[in-house]
Amino acid sequence: MSVLVSKSGAVQRIEINRPERRNALNAAVVQGIGDGIRKAQADAEIRVIVLTGSGDKAFCAGGDLAPAADGAPFTVDPAHPRNPVVDLFKLMEQCDLPIIARVNGHALAGGFGLVCACDMAIASDAATFGVPESKIGLFPMMIMPYMLRVMPLRRFMELCMTGEPISAARAMDWGIVNETVPADQLDARVDALTALLAQRSPSAIRLGKQGFHAMRDMAVLQALEYAQLMLPMMARTEDAKEGMRAFQEKRAPDFKGN
Repeated sequence: MSVLVSKSGAVQRIEINRPERRNALNAAVVQGIGDGIRKAQADAEIRVIVLTGSGDKAFCAGGDLAPAADGAPFTVDPAHPRNPVVDLFKLMEQCDLPIIARVNGHALAGGFGLVCACDMAIASDAATFGVPESKIGLFPMMIMPYMLRVMPLRRFMELCMTGEPISAARAMDWGIVNETVPADQLDARVDALTALLAQRSPSAIRLGKQGFHAMRDMAVLQALEYAQLMLPMMARTEDAKEGMRAFQEKRAPDFKGN
């Protein structure tokens, strides 16, 4: 299978399983990631999604550009210009659950876009990041909206125009990833982060993600109006009531996501 989906407690792992093609994207991979996200959202026990690639060489090398690559995401019917990668990005944006990128290796082109579209990213210090499209007469158009949201503008232009890759350390300096760790510590660090997120209120995270995506495209005054309406709504959730009770009773909260 081109995408493996597995569950461990409150965490669902979605793994691109094409190591022989550096986990490159094609229609089957895009569909598999989307199906994994939908499956996680339908499971009340899942609190966190981890997106990664198989092996230790590549997270995802972008769209499969091999000759006659079956189902490459660049194949679009002009009469129905729906690109499956764009549909996947929309699904990730609308996902209620936090999505963590476990960057085990190279994250290039569309793979770099996947990292940017996730809520957080932990990378192996051996990983590299880049958008080499300018080297083959293209520009990273489809992933640009997410790149612009996580990268400083000057660095964005440098990366896109030169097409040169950057190290994991530089990606962290530029705010692309949250943290870099030695490859043999990657799983432990991701596990620690997902365990922490699994303890938090699902309703707070769900409404917080909704607020984030709404506010970042608003003017400041619009965002303030939105915030003053949302906060009282959040305070009425069962999770918020349980959180306050637990705080007053000096115990760990038991969040249900309501």
